[in-house]
Amino acid sequence: MRIAPAILAALAAVSAAGCGGSSKSTSSSQPDQTSSIEVTSDFTPGRTIARVHTCDGRDVSPPLHATGLPSATKELVVVMRDPDAPGGNFIHWVIAHLRPASGSMSLSAGASPPGAVLGRNSFGSLGYRGPCPPSGPAHHYVITVYALGQPSGLRKGFSADDVSALPVLGQGTLTGRYARR
Repeated sequence: MRIAPAILAALAAVSAAGCGGSSKSTSSSQPDQTSSIEVTSDFTPGRTIARVHTCDGRDVSPPLHATGLPSATKELVVVMRDPDAPGGNFIHWVIAHLRPASGSMSLSAGASPPGAVLGRNSFGSLGYRGPCPPSGPAHHYVITVYALGQPSGLRKGFSADDVSALPVLGQGTLTGRYARR
């Protein structure tokens, strides 16, 4: 059996695209232009999220700070997910239309700044609903901040899937844990 040179070239290109490359998370629409954003909160990365931010507490969103934003950032979007949920990627928080100030962003605990747009979480409600895993081992909660170079156009009730289609200038993540015994 003879394979046409055009098919071999296409297979080589696909194979090369899947090997090596950058270890940074990137958006498919701008793969080589993303930068790393530092995301912090009131919990240490990889450590337990304070009870006040969970269903066992007051269920208020954690304070969030993002630094190292690309200079062209026009809007920020936040997504918080639990990849350990039985169905995988259970969404706890989606908020958009956040505006940067001097290369950074700060949200107070429980805050929804003026002009912010709340998305729909996996509970079926808008905005933040905190960690509430079943009894057992700790779940990981991944908060991702996305920097956009243009307004997202997202509207009230948007989904986390809508965010994945946006062109991203940079992103950063913060992961916390929470368990219920």
